[in-house]
Amino acid sequence: MERAAYVRNFIFGVEDSLVSTVGLVSGVAIAGVDRPTIFLTGMVLIVVEALSMGVGSLLAESSAEEFIFRRGRSLRLPLTGAGIMLVSYFLAGFIPLGPYLLADVQQAFILSICNSLAALFLLGALSARYFGADILKNGARMLLLGGLAVAAGTFVGALIN
Repeated sequence: MERAAYVRNFIFGVEDSLVSTVGLVSGVAIAGVDRPTIFLTGMVLIVVEALSMGVGSLLAESSAEEFIFRRGRSLRLPLTGAGIMLVSYFLAGFIPLGPYLLADVQQAFILSICNSLAALFLLGALSARYFGADILKNGARMLLLGGLAVAAGTFVGALIN
């Protein structure tokens, strides 16, 4: 149960960070905002969401343990899971945000989306390999579903611009 909770928190943290961050920064970038504002917006998102996801994981895991075991248990598993969620979300957010530090907005926009989509596929493939599932199918599923959210953020930014 422990390992499953840790892997679940890692996959959820990385996937949600990639999708949320690239969706937000792409939507803001396509709306014509300058690079420092895009970076600031992305950093605020990463910090706030990493903390929020960590707290959410802690509350969900401790509630699930109380439900399963009908009493409070040690907070070790929920705290470790929350730490994994927080760190994985925070670090993965720099995959889509990093290009905005290094390139102009147009180049960063393309690099951010490409890096994030590649990371989504890789996350799906690696998690499939870990669980003994179909690597190509799971990688493609993660890419497709995450890609839809990226497209939504970009669409909203273009629509409002």
